[in-house]
Amino acid sequence: MARIIAVTACPTGIAHTYMAAEALKKTAALMGHSIRVETQGAAGAKDILDEADLAQATLLILAADTHVEMTRFAGKTVYETSTSTAIREPQAVLDAALALIGIRTERRPEPGATAAAPPVAATAQVDAQAEASGDVRKIVAITACPTGIAHTFMAAEALKKAAARHGYTIKVETQGSVGARNTLSAEEIAAADVVIIGADTHVDTSRFAGKRVHETSVGRALKETDRVLQEAFALPAPSGAALQRAAELTEARTPEKPAGAYKHLLTGVSYMLPIVVAGGLVIALSFVFGIEAFKEKGSLAASLMDIGGGAAFALMIPVLAGFIAFSIADRPGLAPGLVGGMLASQLQAGFLGGIVAGFIAGYVARYLRDHIHLPVHFEGLKPVLLIPLLATLVVGLLMIYVVGSPARAIMEGLTRFLQGLSGTNAVLLGLLLGGMMAVDMGGPINKAAYTFGVGLLASNSFMPMAAVMAAGMVPPLGIALATFLARNRFSADEQIAGKAAAVLGISFITEGAIPFAAKDPLRVIPACVAGAAITGALSMIFGCTLHAPHGGIFVLAIPNAVGQLLPYVGAIAAGTLLTALVLIVLKKPLPANGAVAA
Repeated sequence: MARIIAVTACPTGIAHTYMAAEALKKTAALMGHSIRVETQGAAGAKDILDEADLAQATLLILAADTHVEMTRFAGKTVYETSTSTAIREPQAVLDAALALIGIRTERRPEPGATAAAPPVAATAQVDAQAEASGDVRKIVAITACPTGIAHTFMAAEALKKAAARHGYTIKVETQGSVGARNTLSAEEIAAADVVIIGADTHVDTSRFAGKRVHETSVGRALKETDRVLQEAFALPAPSGAALQRAAELTEARTPEKPAGAYKHLLTGVSYMLPIVVAGGLVIALSFVFGIEAFKEKGSLAASLMDIGGGAAFALMIPVLAGFIAFSIADRPGLAPGLVGGMLASQLQAGFLGGIVAGFIAGYVARYLRDHIHLPVHFEGLKPVLLIPLLATLVVGLLMIYVVGSPARAIMEGLTRFLQGLSGTNAVLLGLLLGGMMAVDMGGPINKAAYTFGVGLLASNSFMPMAAVMAAGMVPPLGIALATFLARNRFSADEQIAGKAAAVLGISFITEGAIPFAAKDPLRVIPACVAGAAITGALSMIFGCTLHAPHGGIFVLAIPNAVGQLLPYVGAIAAGTLLTALVLIVLKKPLPANGAVAA
């Protein structure tokens, strides 16, 4: 039985996050493996993995569409996938992940087969002979303190000097506020005689399985360095079983793939989303007193508009840019990203300018982090002085003199186009946005349409957001209606699932349609796309607007939150009915044994 930990995360942290977690839990249980899953989203982390979970785990599955902080998982064998894949193919995900640690579920040992000899036994004997003959001893080490500035690098330097005095070879990885530097490779760890951890913060030691590991404080590594070395080499040699396990982990571990631009963008959206939702709903509440009541200074409506529009929406683009940069460069990217986003907002470059600022800030900060080399005693200046200063200057000047004006012109043109939409243009845009919301039901295409709608809220373009939310509600609602109207085409379990889909649909959780789409994609997906596309087109034709980017049917109860309320409800109803009818036509009645007819 393998001990597995997992993290699931999507930009909203609602449906995909929890559905992926449940799929992994159930499948792992059926396979006989132990699993603990932490979920991350807009509401924060739930079921947080603790120190015991991290220490006991042999494998990490990362099912995420956004950036996940990986510092605490350093050294773990990691299998990365998307939340959609984890939901649809949990068995395949677990099989592939387990293969990384040498567990292959498709193969079984032959009866009476003799276990192969541990491949590292000879290596252990060579190591012992090398120590006895006085050959050069090899050390790998990690130093880390809470800030990752002074003590981290001073302890690393002390260990290097002490090792040189004794004639040892050493490589020291430092973990601090600019991330891990001088990272230890699997080959260097495999060749080491001992491992020294001098840290005042958590350091994951799972990658050192089968090694003699001496853990101490960063202060002792700095002040009592010779004593620390003696204690490390005095540790008993690891057992044969530990050596075998270490060999398996070394062979299975694959290099971590860098996150792509889409994942960086979704990370920014995930951090921005709670601000946009809160701001949009507060603005909608100000409309309760009248659509222009906020213009009266000192009134409650004006205060609500100041909170929603003046504060929350003002933070929207800086947060988007800041956390795109954070996803790319970790903490060094946050400051230049926030500044670049604020400049995009001030220059009226809109969400496009914010996206550009975030990517510029992230890649500039990462370049500076990787290419500025200082004497060890001055290394602490990088994260608190040099990178923020230089990266902010570069990003700021580029935004003011290069990016700002073109981005502003594009946003102004896009805003004029959207505000003047009518007839064929409105139909085409609505069809496109609506179809995108249903084609993968929470996947990359769905998120791209949703991000487009949310981003335009900062430019006071509210029609695309209305079309996006209405279309996103249709797939689960249409399926729920079909299970009610044509019970003979759905199994008893599907009819029960249809009731849950209805609840998810009115809450604007498109993922409620996924179980049906996964089971019968050739019939369900076309029906959902047809209904959602019609809903998007009707919403645009009717000129419906939406000031809040989430909430489903519950937002409709807020006066003036939705422009053209009755036509908006009609568009949702029309798409729901179309999806149900198409699905009923495409699906055949179930035969007596309950199997789906071809």
